[in-house]
Amino acid sequence: MSRDCPLDPEVGPCCDPPSMRVLLGMLWLTLACSSVHATLSKSDAKKAASKTLQEKTQVSGKPAQERGLVVTDLRAEDVVLEHRSYCSAKAHKKHFAGDVLGYITPWNRHGYDVAKIFGGKFTHVAPVWLQLRRHGREMFEVTGLDDVDQGWLRAVRKQAKGLRVVPRLRFEDWTYEDFDSVLDNEDEIEELSRTVVQVAKSQHFDGLVVEVWNQLLVQKHAGLIHLLTHMAEALHQARLLVFLVIPPAVAPGTNKLGMFTNTEFEQLAPVLDGFSLMTYDYSTAQPAGPNAPLPWVRACVQVLDPKSKWRSKILLGLNFYGMDYSASKDAREPIIGARYIQTLKDHRPQVVWDSQAAEHFFEYKK
Repeated sequence: MSRDCPLDPEVGPCCDPPSMRVLLGMLWLTLACSSVHATLSKSDAKKAASKTLQEKTQVSGKPAQERGLVVTDLRAEDVVLEHRSYCSAKAHKKHFAGDVLGYITPWNRHGYDVAKIFGGKFTHVAPVWLQLRRHGREMFEVTGLDDVDQGWLRAVRKQAKGLRVVPRLRFEDWTYEDFDSVLDNEDEIEELSRTVVQVAKSQHFDGLVVEVWNQLLVQKHAGLIHLLTHMAEALHQARLLVFLVIPPAVAPGTNKLGMFTNTEFEQLAPVLDGFSLMTYDYSTAQPAGPNAPLPWVRACVQVLDPKSKWRSKILLGLNFYGMDYSASKDAREPIIGARYIQTLKDHRPQVVWDSQAAEHFFEYKK
């Protein structure tokens, strides 16, 4: 099984009136530490607030596993202490045998740096750059090229030999009529494929991650499979890779099948190079719940490929973010990076391990 993950998109919750909030689903591969044993009283909290939590600013000579940081019973102060201290000696060493795809967003420059520092741990990186638009009959345009950073492309490939750059290409602003006109028309499909191949070659990409499945009604899935098959053939003829973003095979919070199941998977698995499986955002705004509970994640993979025939092509989505829920209103907001660390500094909460979901969560007051 493969893995995909966003490289630290810079998002976080806005401030709201005083309320009890709960933070769930944080996945920090290098930040897990040891246990919390007590809740601070008001007087203790005031004393604690006057003390600044320590943060290591230098890299370490040992990986997180050897330092005993990957545990279930972690403490907020240990997360703050260690979150910057990665192992520089093994920053480029890959431990996972399968493919690893990381997404990078243009609105968070830090992701570009992460890809260069830890590039050797990835087989593919997918900058979220491109949109495919239709302007009329056999008229297609790839936009977002202003975000393409050729200097970064050269730098990241120099740092990580063999790393493939496969930007995400999203079908943008397509109407039902657009899909209806294109899916069963060979001339439209040929022109669409020619357009995306030309852009990928001219920009020196290694392929594309296509995002389209969530934008189309179920009754058109046969036509979409036809389109994707032709796109894949054109990209492969140009020696380019093609991955497909797919929704979870089990609808979140239910036992019902999702929009992409074993039926579609079996048809496309021989054709595509991989599938980016969206195994996250499980819980709705209320009640608060896990972001990617392990039993559900496992079920999504098993439903897609029950006989384990194509497991190497499934890139399992790992969320590098959590969800911040408000108890006073029906709302949730993503939280990551600096906002997460600052919340731990400000509130020093007791972090609890949910063994069933295999996620941590904590509560705090604002």
